[in-house]
Amino acid sequence: MKSHPSAGADPDPDPVRARAIRQLHLKRGLQVHALIYVMANLIQVVVWFAYTSDQFFWPLWSILGWGIGLVFHAWAVYSGSGLDEARIEREINRITGGPGVQ
Repeated sequence: MKSHPSAGADPDPDPVRARAIRQLHLKRGLQVHALIYVMANLIQVVVWFAYTSDQFFWPLWSILGWGIGLVFHAWAVYSGSGLDEARIEREINRITGGPGVQ
């Protein structure tokens, strides 16, 4: 029985295109994260203003804490994985004792 030519194959054989698509998905995830961050914290500020504006600005904790998480998310998306081909090749050579390893 003959299998379908694409059975078990990568759906996108172009690694650059696949990497670009993966990066776009990561960026979309960051955009969603940022939008939810802004909306949720805006709601908290409105609630604070409407009900407890004479007290400590308690939404600050959510804004700062979640903001740190958002910054790390952005850093992870825009700093790249750091796993380019040159680094992968160096690590393979280090493990196998290949060229350039001392």
